[in-house]
Amino acid sequence: MANAIGDEVGRRRMRSGLMWATVSAAAFGLSGVLARALIDAGWSAGGAVTARVVVAAVALLPIAVIRLHGSWNLLRRNLSLLGGYGLIAVAGTQLAFFEAVAHLPVGVALLIVFASPIAVVAWLWARDRQRPTPATMIGTICGLGGLVLVVDVGSGNVAWSGVAWALAAMLGSVVYYLLSARDDGELPGIVLAAGGLVVGALVLSIAGATGVLALHGSADPARFRGFTTPWWTVVLVLGIVTTALAYVSGIAATRRLGARLASFTGLCEVAAAPLLAWALLGQPVRFLQLLGGAMILIGVAVVRSDR
Repeated sequence: MANAIGDEVGRRRMRSGLMWATVSAAAFGLSGVLARALIDAGWSAGGAVTARVVVAAVALLPIAVIRLHGSWNLLRRNLSLLGGYGLIAVAGTQLAFFEAVAHLPVGVALLIVFASPIAVVAWLWARDRQRPTPATMIGTICGLGGLVLVVDVGSGNVAWSGVAWALAAMLGSVVYYLLSARDDGELPGIVLAAGGLVVGALVLSIAGATGVLALHGSADPARFRGFTTPWWTVVLVLGIVTTALAYVSGIAATRRLGARLASFTGLCEVAAAPLLAWALLGQPVRFLQLLGGAMILIGVAVVRSDR
């Protein structure tokens, strides 16, 4: 009887984790489309990502304060976690990815960054002796094969500085999954997300103020497929939906699924991005991209089946 109850709880936790992971992947996938619209309207990449993180921090901070119930000691006990999350998983990853895109074709940068599930599996193998099973290896190969088809790799000479930035973004993505998976029942996920975003906003703002990061925006409207919208509506959606909601749901998913499965489920972001780009920007979607998206989903299903 107890085993049956435990199995049912585990299944419910798995289902809710996959639901949150899907929400997070879709939200993160929308961010590229919105950021592209802002950049085309005259924003710098640094300005777009800083606005995104600042709006998200402002949106989540009041909720996190209420959630704390005055337990400020909880923040002091988790300062290193909040600092590492904000510095690496938020500011470092976002900044490194935008720098990578500035030096590499977007497809190449994405392909490198979204190799993070392999790094997660390797880290868990080295740290906890969690040797990958045949199912995990098959899911890895299938998911990465799907990435190759989904991502528009592009051609041309590869800038090694861009490769270095993309690798830094990949490592930041690994840290994001590993830190998000830490669940000792003490720090609520929304507090971790809000604290990390506040730290990230401060780091990006300081980088902009000191000239390390180019920060400039534009009041021109953002143009999408068949319509235009004021810049501030794009910034609000970019901050609230594709950042605040994406990070909170990502933490909720990773705490339920674990770093390994959550990192593979995050590959759905790459499958969703071309469809969103087609719907909002009119960018064509090729058959091979649809096939790649199906392969990613199959890879996630295979890894999920390996308990």
